[in-house]
Amino acid sequence: MANEGCESSRDPVKHLISSSLELSSSLDHSVQTRIFKIIVIGDSNVGKTCLTFRFTGGSFPEKTEATIGVDFREKAVEIEGEKIKVQVWDTAGQERFRKSMVEHYYRNVHAVVFVYDVTKMSSFQNLKTWIEECNGHRVSPSVPRVLVGNKCDLVEHVQVPSNTALKFADAHNMLLFETSAKDPKESQNVDSIFMSLACRLKAQRSLLYRDVEREDGRVRLNQQAQPKNSCPC
Repeated sequence: MANEGCESSRDPVKHLISSSLELSSSLDHSVQTRIFKIIVIGDSNVGKTCLTFRFTGGSFPEKTEATIGVDFREKAVEIEGEKIKVQVWDTAGQERFRKSMVEHYYRNVHAVVFVYDVTKMSSFQNLKTWIEECNGHRVSPSVPRVLVGNKCDLVEHVQVPSNTALKFADAHNMLLFETSAKDPKESQNVDSIFMSLACRLKAQRSLLYRDVEREDGRVRLNQQAQPKNSCPC
């Protein structure tokens, strides 16, 4: 009888069912956290890297080096009880560093943040070029975009008036945020930039991976649309 019990515990059918349940549980767990890719673009030295540091790390970096190519940081947030990873991609403003990476940078993007320096008019005027590049890489018009005027703490050096920036933002169907990655008092405003996008993306992309099916030895995940919920952010 002891031998029969031992053989039963190694029943291949039971083992297969157990493995399938473990796989399903593992997959269900792995798909709970969605990732939203948000890219940050604009001229060099407008503060793109500092904005990403402020949001993901909660502080202003003491020292920063020019971004070479592409870098990204991420932060886990919770929206309406769902844990979401916000992945913020930072890129070099210099063309010589961006050229080889730009295609990869725009791939599968969920939202775009255009950044200019409020103390440097040329960085604002160059936004048209950045928008053209974005459109040139087939970023859908349905992808949310926001405009951010950085370094607003330098009040005496402001060259881009708020009303001018607002008109530009309205013309391109973007929200406008004026903030400072350096000023700790503005940290909540920096968070608002990325959280507003995350909330909007969650509302747009209310999809959960539910059904797990095996087909030809492979696992297939079916997406089921869920009702849209209003976001409190």
